[in-house]
Amino acid sequence: MPRKPRLVEQVLAQAGLILVGVFVLLPIYGFAQLAFDASLTGQPLEFRVWPKEFSVEAFQAVWGRVSQGQTFAGALSNSFVVSGGAAALSVALGASMAYTLARRRFPGQRVGMMTLLVGAMLPAVALMTPLYILLTALKIRTTLLGLVVVYTAFAMPFCVWNLRAAFQAVPRELEESAFLDGASPLRAFWHITLPLALPALGVAALLSFLAGYTEFAMGWLFVDKSDNVTLAMAASSYISQGSIAWNQLAALALLMSTPVVAVFVALQRYLLSGLSLGRAEE
Repeated sequence: MPRKPRLVEQVLAQAGLILVGVFVLLPIYGFAQLAFDASLTGQPLEFRVWPKEFSVEAFQAVWGRVSQGQTFAGALSNSFVVSGGAAALSVALGASMAYTLARRRFPGQRVGMMTLLVGAMLPAVALMTPLYILLTALKIRTTLLGLVVVYTAFAMPFCVWNLRAAFQAVPRELEESAFLDGASPLRAFWHITLPLALPALGVAALLSFLAGYTEFAMGWLFVDKSDNVTLAMAASSYISQGSIAWNQLAALALLMSTPVVAVFVALQRYLLSGLSLGRAEE
C-alpha cells in the first residue's frame, strides 16, 4: 500500500507548483499589460500592474496590418497551411518509418537511426544551402509548399524516434492475433497498432506543428512574397525594425498564441497520456 504523503510534503509540493505557475503566467501577464497600454511609446522600462491608458488600438492595428501589407488573418492562414502541412506529412511519413524500425530487424538499422538523430541535431543554418538549391531546382522555393517541405525535414527525426517507442509499446501478440484471423499487415497496423499509439501521434503532430508555427529564420530565406508571410515571420519583422512598437508586438504575441493554447486545451487529455507512454524494450 503506498505511503500517504505527510502534511509538510503536501505543502511543499503545492508551494512548488504555485511557484512554477507564477513563473509561467507572469510573462504572459506582462505581455497583456503591454498590449493594452496605449501610453507606451518606447521601450518599457518598468513593470506596471495595470495599463496606464487602457486601449485595444494595438490589437486593431495588428489585426488590420501585421506585416508588409499582410493582414493578421492572412498571415494566420499561411501559418496554419505551413505548420499543419508539415505536421501531417511528418506524422504520415514518420509513422511508416517508425513502424518499420519498431517491428523489423535489418542490417544497419542502428546506424541508420543514429544518423537520423545526428541529422536532427545539426543547426538549421547547416541545411540552408542544400535546401535552397533543392527547392530552387524543384521550382517551389518561394511557395508555401517549399516551406512545408523544409519544416517536414526538420520535424521528421523527432516523429520517427517518438513513434518508434510508441509502436514498440504495443504488444506484438495483438498483431499476431489479427494475422491469425486473416488480417493483412496493413489492416493490422491501421486498425490495431495505430489506434493504440494515437496519443503519441497527437504529441508528434502538435510538436511538429509548433516547430513550423514558430520558425521564422528559414522562412525569410525561402519566402520573397508578402502574401506568403507567416505570423512568426511577421513577429520577427517587428523586432528587426529600428524602433519597436512594443504594444503591437505584445498584442501580436497574444493573438498568435491563442490558437495554439486552444488546441492544446482541447487535446490535453490525449497529449498527456501520449507523453506518459511507457518505454518499450529494445
